[in-house]
Amino acid sequence: MNSKFNAVSMITARCKIIMLVAACVFALAVAVATLSAIIGAGEAARATAAETPSNKLWQAVAPGRVEPWSGEIRIAAPVVGRIGEVLVKVNDKVFAGEPLVRLDDDEVRARLLAAQAQIALRRRARNDQHPPSRGASRRQAEDAVADGEMAIVEARSMLDKAAAAKRADSGADANIDQARAVLTRAQDRLMQQKADLRRIEADIGTPLPTQAESQLNIARAELLGVQAAVEKMTIRAPIASTVLQINAKAGELAAPSAVQPLLLLGDISAMRVRAELDERDFGEIKIGQSVLVRAAAFREKEFAGKVLSITPIIQSGHLSSRDQRNLTDVNVAEVVVDLSEPGPLVVGMKVDVYFRYDTPRR
Repeated sequence: MNSKFNAVSMITARCKIIMLVAACVFALAVAVATLSAIIGAGEAARATAAETPSNKLWQAVAPGRVEPWSGEIRIAAPVVGRIGEVLVKVNDKVFAGEPLVRLDDDEVRARLLAAQAQIALRRRARNDQHPPSRGASRRQAEDAVADGEMAIVEARSMLDKAAAAKRADSGADANIDQARAVLTRAQDRLMQQKADLRRIEADIGTPLPTQAESQLNIARAELLGVQAAVEKMTIRAPIASTVLQINAKAGELAAPSAVQPLLLLGDISAMRVRAELDERDFGEIKIGQSVLVRAAAFREKEFAGKVLSITPIIQSGHLSSRDQRNLTDVNVAEVVVDLSEPGPLVVGMKVDVYFRYDTPRR
């Protein structure tokens, strides 16, 4: 009996020891897991701190997008027409007034020839008549203005040909400069000729024109209208810029109401950032305030800048927000930042803009 009791006691003691050991192992595993979690959280916090500047150093943070100094210039067709030729390529630098796209213009060119023939006919008929005693000087001034307008058309055509030759590697920059100088002189001369005509009309009055003079004036007005129609068939660069994107192809139909622009231009000689500042920070940011810009594509680089303008209107945001609120819940003001040195940043790149305090924080 005693031996059985002793055996049961030994088994019970062993079970207690096993349970105690198991409890110790479990406690140790929990402790290791907790320690690992703490270490991991610390490393994540240090990584986040290394990735994002300390909130104590920055007054506000806003998402933004890089854009050309001129903004993105969307080029559309002024009239409905079929694209005849695309004259530039992406990354081409263009000067103000340089042809970018030509629309098929056979019809308006035919109208132009007819208008020019009508001018020659009406002018010959007028010249067969002697002008009134007070009308000779006015007639001469009117002819000078008409000739000056034709000179501008011819000078612009020569400039277009020089630009096309340069694109085809068969011309030189000197030819473009020379053609541009000729166009400038023609424009200045026309301004002077129009001033002379106004002065003569003021001196002698405006006597009623003869029938031949009236017909010639009507023909000249019609010619100006046709020339304007011809000019609309050539889509030109509004400013000196770089071709960023081309969506036009020869043979396609172009229209002013098209959603997608034919070309996208921009002056990338300097760059800026258009950021979306949360309305909660609107009153804190000032024009001229220093900022720091970071891009995910260049994690090791920082780009300095200054606040150039702040829009006086709050509207819905379009860029992703740094917090967890829905995009539709974020009301923002657009802030334009002038970059001191954009470096490798390119148009359209997403960045984060960190606004510095005006005075150092303690």
